[in-house]
Parts: sequence; C-alpha cells; structure tokens
Amino acid sequence: MTVTADRRVLAELAGHPYPLLFVTISGAHLYGFPSPDSDYDLRGVHVLPVREVVGLDPGRETIERSGVREGLEIDLVTHDVKKFFGLLLRKNGYVLEQLYSPLVVHTTPGHEELKAIARGCVTRHHAHHYLGFAETQWNLFQKESPRRVKPLLYVYRVLLTGTHLMRTGRVEANLVRLNEAFGLPYVPELVARKLAGPEQSVLPEGDFSFHESEYRRLRAELEAAYGLSTLPEGPSARAALNDLLLRLRIPG
Repeated sequence: MTVTADRRVLAELAGHPYPLLFVTISGAHLYGFPSPDSDYDLRGVHVLPVREVVGLDPGRETIERSGVREGLEIDLVTHDVKKFFGLLLRKNGYVLEQLYSPLVVHTTPGHEELKAIARGCVTRHHAHHYLGFAETQWNLFQKESPRRVKPLLYVYRVLLTGTHLMRTGRVEANLVRLNEAFGLPYVPELVARKLAGPEQSVLPEGDFSFHESEYRRLRAELEAAYGLSTLPEGPSARAALNDLLLRLRIPG
C-alpha cells in the first residue's frame, strides 16, 4: 500500500537529484515500535542516467542525506538500481525488507515488477544475515549500562523475521505482526516501554538472565528453521534482474 507521506518527507524526495524507482519507510516505523521522537528512515532506489554510468566520471551509486526539516528528522538513503540489484543477489535481508516494506511513499510500475522478480532472490541462506544481525544487536545490548529496550527489540525482531522467512518465504519486518504467530508474552510490554519514551525504555536489571535465555532459544529456532527450510540454495532471478535493469537504464 502507499502511505500518505508527511509533506516534509515529500519535500525531501522532491530534492533528489535522480529519478526514483521507489522509496519506502524502514527503521522503527516499519518494525512496529516507533517512539514519539523516532526519525523517518527512508530507503529506496534511484536510476542513474546512462551518461553517468558509461562516462569517465561515475555517477553516485549511493545518495545519503540526513537532517531536520521543520522539526522532523529524516534519514534518506537510496542506491542506484545496479547496486541494489547486486545486493538482492547477495542474500541481503536489509534490501528485501526495504523492497517489501508496506510503508510506501513513492512507487512506480518498475517497483511492482521488481517485487515480483525479487521473490526469486529469497534463499535459505538469508538466515545467516539474520543470525549475524541478531548477534550484533545482542552484543550491543549486553554491554550497555543501563540496558535499553531498543536493541533488545531489534534482537527479537530480526530473529523472528529470519525464522518466519525460512518457514514461509515471505518477508515480514513488523515485530507486532510477527508476534501474532510467535506469541511471545513479553513482546507487548517491551514495545509499550519503547513507545512510552526514554524514561521507560530501560530494562530492569533483574530481567537480563531471562532475555539471555530467550535469545539463545530463539536463535536455536532460527538455526533449526534454516536446516528444515525448503527455500532454494541460490537466487534464480539474475537474468530477470538484468533485463529490468537494462529497461530502466535505457527506456524504450
């Protein structure tokens, strides 16, 4: 679905130097636990013109812009189509989540075609992306003092996203929706703490051992789902991505 974007977000997109294939909202808004002060993480794809691809001076493969527009903090990152397609073929879960985010602020027919093609990029080895990300977030969480709820929510979010992907082949990044299937009783309370703002977003010290046990249990579930997954070993969409890239780069 296309969301009604804040006019400040639309103004940010209007200043982009290249045509956009799509832009979606990622980050806490996508994951289902934005705080009142959460910034807008915009992610998408742009199309470099041919002259900036074949000339001596390469075009900008990645555009990154962040700042505050009329009180709204916006972080915008877009990749050129070729770079984005390469990331899709390298089992990158981030780009799948950006592509399939239901929070769409800019779309095109090419975006819809890409979503169909990219289903052939989903493999069982995407589990490694989510296992690695969960470990990184867990290490961040356990080293903190005091320990914040935010990195813990990221741990649970990526473990559930990865397990769901292994079992169904579908990308779901929203922790609240994921938990409708997984039924973890502590997730609603953690989300409520995050939504309440900074003063409530610290985890009671006595809860650490419980969450360490849950991290290890859910990590084992993702590893088991990887072992049982019927998803393919490698992507099958390379030829279709190449065809779409050529048509986007050289219209007509």
